Amino acid sequence: MNNTYNGEIRLRYGVIGTGAVGGFYGARLARSGREVHFLLHRDYDFVKEHGLFVDSCDGDFHLSNPHVYNDVARMPQCDVVLVALKSTNNHMLPRLLPPLLHERTLVVLIQNGIGVEEDVQQQFPDVWLAAGLAFICSAKTEPGRVCHQCYGSINIGNYSCPDEALIQSVTADLQAAGIEAHEVEYATARWRKAVWNMPFNGMTVALHCQTDELLQMPATRQLIREQMMEIVRATRAMGVEGVDEEFVEKMIVTTDAMTPYSPSMRLDWDFGRPMEIDYIYSRPLQIARQAGCPMPRLEMLEAELRFMQKQRQEKTKPHVAT
Repeated sequence: MNNTYNGEIRLRYGVIGTGAVGGFYGARLARSGREVHFLLHRDYDFVKEHGLFVDSCDGDFHLSNPHVYNDVARMPQCDVVLVALKSTNNHMLPRLLPPLLHERTLVVLIQNGIGVEEDVQQQFPDVWLAAGLAFICSAKTEPGRVCHQCYGSINIGNYSCPDEALIQSVTADLQAAGIEAHEVEYATARWRKAVWNMPFNGMTVALHCQTDELLQMPATRQLIREQMMEIVRATRAMGVEGVDEEFVEKMIVTTDAMTPYSPSMRLDWDFGRPMEIDYIYSRPLQIARQAGCPMPRLEMLEAELRFMQKQRQEKTKPHVAT
């Protein structure tokens, strides 16, 4: 399926979940000359007519005529599929993925949390999987427009792809598109991402604030650090390398320099969408307990988020007249 021009492998990309993250990386790849096919839902008609806009701290740009679809059955088979759906929508993958796959397709799950690759692999035992760990502040709050605020790097962690050259080609394509991209060890990468995701996603929801506010107050700054250190101790118990106190301090300093930001879970809460509690909290907390190193501060945060989500569900239930 790979196309070759002048001896260079040209991969065909598909994007499932053309939102703040999938839209950004897919658009950057398309702007660099890669063939990218986008699956859209609510804003298909807008993007079909007006194109896809990216307002970026690295420079705005516009794809005037991207390959867009509102039906996955109309999309071609792809060499690489970037899945940027919320993990709460992974039940849709058995319908969305198969039309895009051939026997050597690499599926990159650009999703938050721990355990997503394991569960998707059970659904698709023969599919080649990798994790995409995005470090980006980006949002999509209106049709056809991605707002990229800061950062934008992505790490690729190979989960089950036997073709190392394919992983390298994807990383090279991302780099050629102006994206800082690296191939990294899978488990280390997933847990490093959790060091930031677990404290900041839930805390911005529970305290109804943005990232900068959490670090400005000494008490919450210390709590964030303590939550991060719980993850460090748990990874040590599991034998995962590369997650240490130095990395915790790096994440805090990086967030200090970040544009005030509402993480994905805060946006999900604000827009009334289900929160990704299972993979961002429940699964890693379960794994840590099994390793004999529970994370009590983060367990409390998970309980608060479950309570908030349950309350909202009860309030929005339709009332049946009796």
